[in-house]
Amino acid sequence: MKADLRVVLTGATGGIGAAIAKALAPRCAAVLLVGRDVVKLAALQAELTFAFPALDARIVRADLTAASGRGAVLAAAEALPGGADLLINNAGVGQLAWFEDQSAEQIERILHTNALAPMLLVHALLPLLHRQKKARVVNIGSILGDIGHPGSVAYCASKFALRGFSEALRRELAGSRIELQYLAPRATQTTLNSPAQVALNRELGVASDTPETVAQALLALLDNRRPEAHLGWPERLFVRINRMLPSLVDSSLAKQLPVIRRYAQTVSKQEE
Repeated sequence: MKADLRVVLTGATGGIGAAIAKALAPRCAAVLLVGRDVVKLAALQAELTFAFPALDARIVRADLTAASGRGAVLAAAEALPGGADLLINNAGVGQLAWFEDQSAEQIERILHTNALAPMLLVHALLPLLHRQKKARVVNIGSILGDIGHPGSVAYCASKFALRGFSEALRRELAGSRIELQYLAPRATQTTLNSPAQVALNRELGVASDTPETVAQALLALLDNRRPEAHLGWPERLFVRINRMLPSLVDSSLAKQLPVIRRYAQTVSKQEE
């Protein structure tokens, strides 16, 4: 495959982001690594440059919840030779917590980072993407963008919003040069998961994927051009059941609620 993609990747230093960068690098002429930790960004840039000497790997330290951060990404994307033609919105945050125990600031941070920031970044980059012969946006969501889950209320709300945004904008862009896709991983083995989240998943028997598995799923999505993809079995089945017969999922989660509450409220008390 020709290495000609010019990619903007947000959340590049997280587990999934770094795995995506490494998996996608052989297909790229240039990649713009976006994150908040400049030391980690520089280390990933060096690793990619060493492995792929022809790759033009650049970094931008930016807080995407701020207009100045999004402006810095736009400027850097326009400065890539030919301009960026693929935006991957991967940056995100999460928190296992009982909703009524969360602070207003915590709820706002989750919604702003996971939903509003990627929406506004896409909005900022659309004029650049429209100028390309063809371009694409991939939003990284979550299985919890389809299934409302106790202990993750704000996170679910943010990912439901991202999925709705992706679906609506994809339809709005129909017939244009820009494609829009949505990828929904299930539980993934990254530092985004707190020890309590890991313990909860273990007790409930929740399977999890490696970041590399998610990265390969992203490559497959780019190749097959489907509008969206959900990772994992039986998670894909649960998504379909929740859409058609949500009462069945209500009953299943109600049985798990005491366990979820125990972990979520323990985290909330520790953070007081």
